Amino acid sequence: MAGRRNNGVLAVWAEAQRQEQRREEARWRAQAAEQRRWEREQREAQKSAARGEREAQRAYQQSREAEAARRTAELDGRVEELRGLLAAGLARPAFRAQSLLAPRPVPPFEPGRLGEPVPMPDQAHYQVPPPDQAQARNPGVRQRYEQYVAQARARFEQDWYAAQAAEAERQRRLGEYHGQYLEWVARFRREDEERAARTEDSLRGLRSGEPEAVQEYFSAVLYASAGWPEGFPHRLVAAWEASSRQLVVNWELPGPDVVPATGRVRYVKADDREAEVARPATERKALYREVLAQSALRVVTELYRADGDGLLASVVLNGFVRGIDPATGREAERFLTTVTVDRAEFAGLTLDRVAAVECFQGLGGVLSARPERLDEVRPDRLPETVGGSVAGQGGEDDPDLFEMDPIEFEELIAELFRLRGFRVMTTARSGDAGVDVVAEDLDPVTGGRIVIQAKRYRSTVSPTAVRDLDSTVRHHGAIKGILVTTAGFGPGSYEYIRNKPLTLVSGPELVELLAEQGLRGRLGERTAGGGANGGGHGGTNGSGRGAHGSVNGSGGGAAGEAGSGDAAAGTAGATSTVALSWSSRTAGGDPVELDVSAFLCASGRVLDDEHFVFFNNPQDPDGAVRLHPTRSVPGEPVRRAELTLDTARLAPAVDEVVVAVSTEEEEPPALPLGYVHGLALTGAFGPEVSGPARWEAGTGGVPETAMVIGSFQRRGGVWQFAPSGTPVPGGLAGLAVRWGVAVE
Repeated sequence: MAGRRNNGVLAVWAEAQRQEQRREEARWRAQAAEQRRWEREQREAQKSAARGEREAQRAYQQSREAEAARRTAELDGRVEELRGLLAAGLARPAFRAQSLLAPRPVPPFEPGRLGEPVPMPDQAHYQVPPPDQAQARNPGVRQRYEQYVAQARARFEQDWYAAQAAEAERQRRLGEYHGQYLEWVARFRREDEERAARTEDSLRGLRSGEPEAVQEYFSAVLYASAGWPEGFPHRLVAAWEASSRQLVVNWELPGPDVVPATGRVRYVKADDREAEVARPATERKALYREVLAQSALRVVTELYRADGDGLLASVVLNGFVRGIDPATGREAERFLTTVTVDRAEFAGLTLDRVAAVECFQGLGGVLSARPERLDEVRPDRLPETVGGSVAGQGGEDDPDLFEMDPIEFEELIAELFRLRGFRVMTTARSGDAGVDVVAEDLDPVTGGRIVIQAKRYRSTVSPTAVRDLDSTVRHHGAIKGILVTTAGFGPGSYEYIRNKPLTLVSGPELVELLAEQGLRGRLGERTAGGGANGGGHGGTNGSGRGAHGSVNGSGGGAAGEAGSGDAAAGTAGATSTVALSWSSRTAGGDPVELDVSAFLCASGRVLDDEHFVFFNNPQDPDGAVRLHPTRSVPGEPVRRAELTLDTARLAPAVDEVVVAVSTEEEEPPALPLGYVHGLALTGAFGPEVSGPARWEAGTGGVPETAMVIGSFQRRGGVWQFAPSGTPVPGGLAGLAVRWGVAVE
């Protein structure tokens, strides 16, 4: 579906709203999955206990019948949710443009454990019971009693002073943490004010009828629309014709499988199983047609209700699904509905009383005769026929960065850094040699000028270009230089930037950064698997560092050679994988990037510096432990890093492999782990290794910048992963010192 991706502030807002909806859906799915797991465990326990016991067997069968009834009720609930699509939309409040200007609430200060005072020792617990009157007449007893009293008093004083010292340290750390919070609040409010100013500019364009502003606004309204059933897509393309005041929208619909194929579930006692009874085909077809009609009416309703200024005179809505084109055998957009709705005609409807299919057709809408077979209808009008540009949300037709106009590519890079909070100016038309984009970090302490070069290459960027960037940084008196390319960099380039204020962003990292800011781009033609074939761009650089760190940090590292294909190396079946994931943003919207590291230890100390695995050294000399590049989870605001362990390749002396994380700290101060949310580990262990399938790290209120996640420990020839969650001060350097790595 062709269309220009919305890059404005409303598109970013819409993406944030959509991500929040995805997170809410994920929480519901997780809760439902946990409930089903618990119920399965209960049934298995009941089944075991029921053998040979008549009463227990009867109770077990009743529980199975209740489970079948519960599943049937879930199916009925899903059907009712589908039948109530339009009613649910009408019950939601209308969207108003002015709500975009409301300030974002500041998350409260959460000190966690630092907010709890250290308990002071109670002197009553140190009292020594005196001897009775008879014993008190004995000089030896009195002497021992006085000795006990003196010892108790000394213990109390020692404990009291220790508690006072601990409380003073807690208050000091709490003050530091609160100071960091206040700095963050000031930055949060400043960014929110800038966001509101940009939003006001966009709304002025909306009120004046600027086509791009109108398209962006209504695309954002639909993309951020909430309250739809789980699994409903939100992809769309829109175009606005100012002369006729008509908005043309292509809106993705759910496929026929949105209607449950199962009508009910019954328990068969004879076979001790649950049997699914199919829903009649005629009922499924009728319900799917109703879903399509209600979806169309609800989308048109939301558009007109959000149009407080009366911009829209009419709406053309084309509903499509992704399906196989019988003429080509390839997946394509299949249009199942189309309707053109005049505002005045639509305003005369009482939508809470209509029959959806009849109402849709009464408006002149055309509904596929056999939508379950994806039989198409001819759209009334398509966005690309309107003329001018089109805007979209959630699509897959990303622009090819290799084929992009050079000036347009530089503008895209400038917009990327603008969305990341920098003040940006492009130099494409000013002739400023050696600089494509100038960014300014507005932080009064650590800020300054940053020069950015953008290179659309298909082959590896030569080290000469990197050295030229270094000279340009010095010439312009900048604090940092960033080289962005659609290709990759060789080991020589990463070695050159070591300990220099230079950052390299490869093609794959650039695509991730664009996606995280609501911008789109791909590297070359898409393959059948949905990826992009970028030719000789070199793939992800070998640094093992995520894209956030590359842009925000001041230094790079040596190239690592571990690629994603290395994950399969090693002895088959002996490889264990631990995957660490975390929210890519703080509660205030700041980017979060963590460095994962591992220490191959013997008796509590790393064997040598080469057995310290981190982004600059992504594997040990034996290839037993490999760190894979940090990546974004598609469709979720989550970052993920994997570390694999092949126990067969470990050096014989290794008895422990410690896994840790730290926040990136090229630009001090490093982010405290207390601002990192959702840090969790999932494990997939080989046959000789045991460990938890999932473990969540508690980071609330943690002021340190590093944490030991856990360790693989060898006990009697058997390996086991034991979670830890122990904070470590000093970031990555503190971790290195803790396990004996030589730190310069």
